Amino acid sequence: MAKVLVIADIKQGALKGSTAELLSKAKAIGAEAAVVAIGSNLEALIPELANAGSDTQYIADDPGLELFSAGPYASCVVDAANQFGADLIWFSFSESGKAASPRVAAQLGAACATEITDVILNGDQVEIIRPAIANKVKQRVKINAERLVAVVRAGAFEATEGISGTENVVRLATPAADVKAVIKELISDATGEIDLADADIVISVGRGAKDQTGVDLIRALADDLGAGFGSSRAMVDGGFMAHNKQVGQTGKIVAPTLYMAMGISGAIQHLAGMNGSKVILAVNKDPEAPIFNVADYGIVGDLFEVVPLLREEIKKIRS
Repeated sequence: MAKVLVIADIKQGALKGSTAELLSKAKAIGAEAAVVAIGSNLEALIPELANAGSDTQYIADDPGLELFSAGPYASCVVDAANQFGADLIWFSFSESGKAASPRVAAQLGAACATEITDVILNGDQVEIIRPAIANKVKQRVKINAERLVAVVRAGAFEATEGISGTENVVRLATPAADVKAVIKELISDATGEIDLADADIVISVGRGAKDQTGVDLIRALADDLGAGFGSSRAMVDGGFMAHNKQVGQTGKIVAPTLYMAMGISGAIQHLAGMNGSKVILAVNKDPEAPIFNVADYGIVGDLFEVVPLLREEIKKIRS
């Protein structure tokens, strides 16, 4: 039986849903599943880690691990992987995962793959699926190594209802501090807006918004829905939106329950960042816009007319 070690994605003391998604996938392929949690004050999360589908919980709990640092973080993962005898080590799609996974692979002498969307086990042979060339093709890659460290693309797997695990806690030794790079503090987004990676609904603004007036109009819709507010590259390049709001191949990859593309034509680079969304709604006045090829629902119209109507209907429903 294959053994999968999932690295828990913890943000501000809360366990993110991607952890349960990865553990569910591990159980679905018939693997033995364990999880490693790294941080500070993690005791309250242990039952949640078991309920998410893990049968062993490796816990690295120390005040010195409160702020992410790739070196010590990777050391904890390597320790857990060796104790568990993991064949597959899975990180969720996050900045910490992308930073630590190459270190873990190097220390374990393992293969390393990023942005995977599926894992296939054929006996002892492991194969992965991953997109390439801005999602134009899918690669099926045979892993010729005893171990695989992988970063799983956002939204690739789904959490299974009713899955559970067993509480079996193993405490990890605190790793040595990283003397080459010391993290002093983490500075949050000063706007206080919802992080695109965490948002259940994401609304993105494109070139069709034209100027700041259009951006503000769509931002108000995002506020109405409590949604994350994203952008196409065109609006970032135009100076209307910050780079950390860009969705796409050179920005963030999101997979919310609902993605609303407002005035976005649907260039392949943008689609690469959001086509994993569960439901896609597009508003564009060009009926031939490529975005309609991936949208579940499309409205052909001027967003300056459509958005006020959407806001009005939302207020009616909520009242």
